[in-house]
Amino acid sequence: MKVPTMAEYMAEGKQPEILFWVGSAGSYDDRAKKITKAFVKILNKANVDFAVLGPEESSTGDVAKRAGNEFLFQMQAMMNIEVLNGYEIKRIVTCDPHSFNCIKNEYPSLGGKYEVVHHTQFIKELIDSGRLQNVGDTYKGKRITFHDPCYLGRANEVYDAPRDVLSVLNANLTEMKRHKATALCCGAGGAQMFKEPEKGDKDINVLRTEDALETNPEIIATGCPYCNTMMTDGVKYKEKEDSIIVQDIAELIANAQNL
Repeated sequence: MKVPTMAEYMAEGKQPEILFWVGSAGSYDDRAKKITKAFVKILNKANVDFAVLGPEESSTGDVAKRAGNEFLFQMQAMMNIEVLNGYEIKRIVTCDPHSFNCIKNEYPSLGGKYEVVHHTQFIKELIDSGRLQNVGDTYKGKRITFHDPCYLGRANEVYDAPRDVLSVLNANLTEMKRHKATALCCGAGGAQMFKEPEKGDKDINVLRTEDALETNPEIIATGCPYCNTMMTDGVKYKEKEDSIIVQDIAELIANAQNL
């Protein structure tokens, strides 16, 4: 796969159109790596001039901040900002709403001011501008429900872009009762991904999966690697993995394009 680094661009004295911020999940988690690869295939197909930081990319510090370690967050953020500013980065695209929210809203006060775009927004741009065409009929008539990631939806009010992208698949998109501004968290936000849930009568991801199952879906579409994990676990808990798949919007678009 063609994935150039910023260091390579710098050596040639060039600037890419966008910096693709891969994020911790997209770099290390085996399931999330598939989302990363799907998005890279889309970028290559649309002839997008992009680069990644590669080994120079560190954790955004989002998890440290949510877990209450502000000192560690600022250390991680400052390190990343130094690298990004050194490369004179202007526009960042990421598949991770946690990174999206953190870099967009929390880096500016530390000296990191960039235009930050979620991958569903960027894919919509590619489709609207004609750079990505002939999405195909792979998912025509399939029943799809979309789960809004907290840090994309309620935190940043990005509701339309993922739905606009899904609409080009000619699928049957059915909304959960709790969606957009009333959507329920998948249970991974606020560093909850990395700890056991508090005692209660039901895990959040199971409750959210039940919301999805009410729409009788064939596919649960996500726009966040953490949501993907939580919803996949929920589907397994409900023993529905034979009939329902959980896929990121980038994967759906890449599959529809036979990439």
